[in-house]
Order: sequence, then C-alpha cells, then structure tokens
Amino acid sequence: MSLMSEDTDPSGMRAVARPAAAAQPNRVTFNRLELNRILNLYGRMVADGEWRDYAIDFLKERAVFSVFRRASEVPIYRIEKDPRLARKQGMYSVISATGLILRRGHELERVLLVIDRKLALARRANSTL
Repeated sequence: MSLMSEDTDPSGMRAVARPAAAAQPNRVTFNRLELNRILNLYGRMVADGEWRDYAIDFLKERAVFSVFRRASEVPIYRIEKDPRLARKQGMYSVISATGLILRRGHELERVLLVIDRKLALARRANSTL
C-alpha cells in the first residue's frame, strides 16, 4: 500500500527530492571541445611513444588531466582547469612533474602550446640527426 493519498501529485514528490540531489557538490569538468583538444594532443604523444597513460580527475574546485610516461610513475604533466582563476591569470594551466607551472592562460589552445612546442623541437632535433 502506498503512503500517498489520492490527492497527492507524484510529480510533486519528485520536486521535493530535487533539492537533495542539488545539494551534492558540483564538480568542475572539461567540456567536449576542451577534452577533444587534450585527447588529440594525447593521441599524438602516444603515437610518438612519449606518453603511455592518463588519468582524469573532476574535483570540486578544478578538473585535472594527468599524463604519465608509465602508469606507475607520477604524472609528467597536469593540465588543470580552475574556474576560480578565470578572471585573474586564466583558468587553464600546464604543470610539470616538479609542480612548476609551465604556462597559465585564458585559452586552452595557447596553454597547450608549451607541450606542443616541445614535441615540435624534439621532432626537428631527431630529423637533423
């Protein structure tokens, strides 16, 4: 037997449950375009044998894409999105394994150039040998 009376609207019961679901902390995520750009770079680096594994963390205050040379190591790069810094230094940053911020900015494309340029320089060095 149901505890609802005949006058109770079932959709009204769902509306009561929504605030509890909204009370869960929001997570910062990469949108489809951002993730596509990051995974495109990741795919090229895997094809060149530089990177082997990755991890994505969607935290309350930031989203992190970590890149590993081997799965058992610390990440060689972390690509972070922190919306709290959007009006200051920019919400995107690339951080090295030592914790050094290599580049920070407002546009993901420009921030990722710090990794792309290293790849381009390595290709040039190998082609001259």
